Amino acid sequence: MSGKVSLADAFARFSDHWSPKIVGELNGQHVKVVKFAGPFVWHAHEHEDELFLVVRGAFTMEFRDRTVDLREGELLIVPRGVEHRPNAAEEVWVLLFEPAGTLNTGTAGGERTVVNPERLDQV
Repeated sequence: MSGKVSLADAFARFSDHWSPKIVGELNGQHVKVVKFAGPFVWHAHEHEDELFLVVRGAFTMEFRDRTVDLREGELLIVPRGVEHRPNAAEEVWVLLFEPAGTLNTGTAGGERTVVNPERLDQV
């Protein structure tokens, strides 16, 4: 589907944490929205870079050797193969940009893995 996407409307359509939703697709990439709070699992993506853009709130991206604090309007690209863990003290809204088929838990797997993210771009 092509057309305008309201991020506010997309985020208003769900309340669950750690479950990315697809809001667009281009050139084999998915644009996803996700809400989260607390720490995620340590993981890496063997073949995919990930872009995290904070829409509302703030979070810390933890790496094994450092942390990066992100606030509204800031983005971070995590290169493929780099182990990381998002961690938010309070709920944060994040836009993700990554290759289609990228698993949210990367190589870690586990109960938080979302194999087929819900599509909010098909009404």
